[in-house]
Amino acid sequence: MKGIYYNNSVATSQTPSQEHGNAPDGPGTLYLMPVPMSDAHPSTVLPTTNIELASRIKYFIVENVRSARRFLKRCDPSIVIDELHFEVLNVDTAPETVDAMIKPLTGGHDMAIISEAGCPAVADPGALAVAAAQRKGVKVVPLVGPSSILMALMGSGFNGQSFAFRGYLPIKPDERQAALKRMEKRIQSDNQTQIFIETPYRNNKLIDTLIRTLHGATKLCVASDITGPNESIITRPLSGWATATYNYDKIPTIFLLYK
Repeated sequence: MKGIYYNNSVATSQTPSQEHGNAPDGPGTLYLMPVPMSDAHPSTVLPTTNIELASRIKYFIVENVRSARRFLKRCDPSIVIDELHFEVLNVDTAPETVDAMIKPLTGGHDMAIISEAGCPAVADPGALAVAAAQRKGVKVVPLVGPSSILMALMGSGFNGQSFAFRGYLPIKPDERQAALKRMEKRIQSDNQTQIFIETPYRNNKLIDTLIRTLHGATKLCVASDITGPNESIITRPLSGWATATYNYDKIPTIFLLYK
């Protein structure tokens, strides 16, 4: 029977025997496809070549099928979503299942990774698929696109020659405070910018924790809604943030610390 079916998180409109079709000789290429980090249309932040690839590729590894479909439709409204194949790779995916996800590559089909993080494989589960492709000798091509981490660093005024991305901070208060203290020491000892992220609905609480935990002279840059209509990149000492009015609740945000 033809129609949508799911098999190991694959959604396709073909029967299993038709799934891979007539593949070309040799392995395919794994493209790492950035997506807009805001509601901006893909054409305003992505090169034309990216959009053309999004229109051509039929096999995708995604963190969220619904948002990936929406992104692809915005790239090209003529795309027939039911003809595409989606593998879900997220924080709940068992690592031992990733090799099977990239099977179309070894069958000669190109694939693309679409992340919820903007740039695939950076603070993103897609790194597991990239590692699997590298082990199999498959060509991996990172595509040009917006990186909230680098764009925040660019706009912060902080040291861009030595920096560290720390991802998410520990959740437990004592562990979080210890991590922040270590970062502040690294800033002083190595002149190294410290970059990290938070779940958007906890943004305001994180700023309050930074104010209460670190020295007032330590500088904090808050970069929010990057590439979006309400983009804001503000750098000031923590003592200044303590008296500032702000609300970053539920807005994708990057945090940077320096001296």
